[in-house]
Amino acid sequence: MTDGDRGTGKRENEIIIGIDLGTTNSLAATVFEHGPEALHPPGGNAIVPSVLTRRDGGWIVGEEARELRTLEPENTVFSVKRLMGRDEADLKEALKHLPFSVRAAQRGLVKVHVGGEAFTPQEISAEILKFVRARAEEALGRPVAKAVITVPAYFDDAQRQATRDAGRIAGLEVVRIINEPTAAAIAYGLDQKQTGLVAVYDLGGGTFDISLLQLSGVVFKVLSTHGDTHLGGDDFDMLVAGELKRRLLESHPKAELDSPLASQLLRKTAELIKIDLSHAPDTQYTLELPAQGIAESGTFTAETLETLISPLVERTLVSCREVLRAAGKQPGDIEEVVMVGGSSRMPLVRKKVGEFFGRPLNIAINPDEVVAIGAGIQGHLLAGGRRDFVLLDVIPLSLGIETLGGTFSKLITANTTIPAEVDERFTTYVENQTGVDINIYQGEREFVKDCRNLGRFRLKGIPPMPAGLPHVKVTFHVDTNGILSVSAVEERSGTQAAIEVIPSHGLTNAEIETIMDQAVEHAIEDLNHRQLVEFRNMANAVFRGIKLAWSDAEAIMSAGQLKEIQAQMDVVREQAKGNDSVALKKEMDLLGDMTRPLADAIISKAALAELRNFYDETQHP
Repeated sequence: MTDGDRGTGKRENEIIIGIDLGTTNSLAATVFEHGPEALHPPGGNAIVPSVLTRRDGGWIVGEEARELRTLEPENTVFSVKRLMGRDEADLKEALKHLPFSVRAAQRGLVKVHVGGEAFTPQEISAEILKFVRARAEEALGRPVAKAVITVPAYFDDAQRQATRDAGRIAGLEVVRIINEPTAAAIAYGLDQKQTGLVAVYDLGGGTFDISLLQLSGVVFKVLSTHGDTHLGGDDFDMLVAGELKRRLLESHPKAELDSPLASQLLRKTAELIKIDLSHAPDTQYTLELPAQGIAESGTFTAETLETLISPLVERTLVSCREVLRAAGKQPGDIEEVVMVGGSSRMPLVRKKVGEFFGRPLNIAINPDEVVAIGAGIQGHLLAGGRRDFVLLDVIPLSLGIETLGGTFSKLITANTTIPAEVDERFTTYVENQTGVDINIYQGEREFVKDCRNLGRFRLKGIPPMPAGLPHVKVTFHVDTNGILSVSAVEERSGTQAAIEVIPSHGLTNAEIETIMDQAVEHAIEDLNHRQLVEFRNMANAVFRGIKLAWSDAEAIMSAGQLKEIQAQMDVVREQAKGNDSVALKKEMDLLGDMTRPLADAIISKAALAELRNFYDETQHP
């Protein structure tokens, strides 16, 4: 079904989808005539696990990659959002828990090493975006070139830049970056209220945000935001995995549980336990590592889980207190609390948040889809759709420059409404200084050593003057995406310089262009690789199906036919070792033609069995 069939009300030549690029899951949404909706291919799921496996020079993305975690642990990448815009020092603790290799690269960048190749987090996130985009195009029946992409409210400039770069590498024009809690509030239609204070509590797979919004008529203003870009469901999983590891070592003291395979198995089991305990008081689990002779079963209770995660849930409440303090409000002032993110489903989380605010929680929309739907509404608005509200978002952390003695001079303070522009004048402290280095930082501390360096540039060509005489005006501009640009001018001479801040550990425009050029240059080769991976997987599935049905085949097919099928299976196996996806598909189609009588017979047999069951039930109720 195309968007024309559904009647979007958009201009035919313009569609801007919303994408929630999540730590655990990603998805897209848009607005149709009947309302906003998450996008999925016919019969498919809207949610794409943010998991990738590198195989045969190509990427497997989504559900299939998630199933490969324990089969190809060293080649399967997950939670890449946590690596976005971060350097090795930021990630020191997190890297200990990852079964795949992440190493330092130039300018503080990190790269993920899989299958003998190295990729930046932006490149890997771009693969997720490409996959989500392809599913959206299949659902809409038309190409998509533009998107609104969401980020945690507490993402700093470097992380926002990295997200925008991932979009560009994926071939998307990122028309807006919007904060996840703000997107969630839009999805809930909170702008329809006349007045009120609303808190949006967003606990996802890898990040946590709390935002406080003031609704007044058509004005939709974020008063304050707080959070932690390294706190979410992944951390709950790690705590459960740690408890499982402790139990295993009690019964198997010599077990090797730090290998990529063991790490992935522990995390996968921990995730299943966490999900089960969201609606049950206890759950059973089994851990098997045949190579080490380990096969252990046990029970995990909700009480144990809550004891483990309670300190992390309390950390979210610290942010709730901080966001209220920044806005000068009390819990009782909040009229509605909106719960967002998959981890917000956990009973302990809902209990603690409800107690903190002293009111029932709003859980009306699927917490996994609400952010994408809000982004889709914002995309609809930017594409010309009508929605009568004014959206005023804020910047999460103060921005400024380094001044004498390593102090941090804040030009734009935290929770300033964006877009924003501020300028401030500085002077020189050295005689006849002809250049000024401008070091740009983000943070809340008083010294730059405790803040995050975003980048630097040099204002040069200042005429020699006595110290204190030059007047250097530095201007910070933050656009509607929360992206920073900085300019400087020496007002006496008119010397000026400007920069769109590329974080000191971010990708340069030249690097992004190179990545995109390589993608175009290798597009046919990459498509062939992808098809090879898909066809090889399909061939293995067909082989398994034939093996299971072989006894039926012997009953209904001649010996000659069976011999032909076996010979053709050998041809397909041999072709799968090569690199020609077209030839492999041709041989698979031929195998499909040979086995069609078998498939028809099995279907008929199943239908006959169903009819017999129906007859027995109706005759002998």
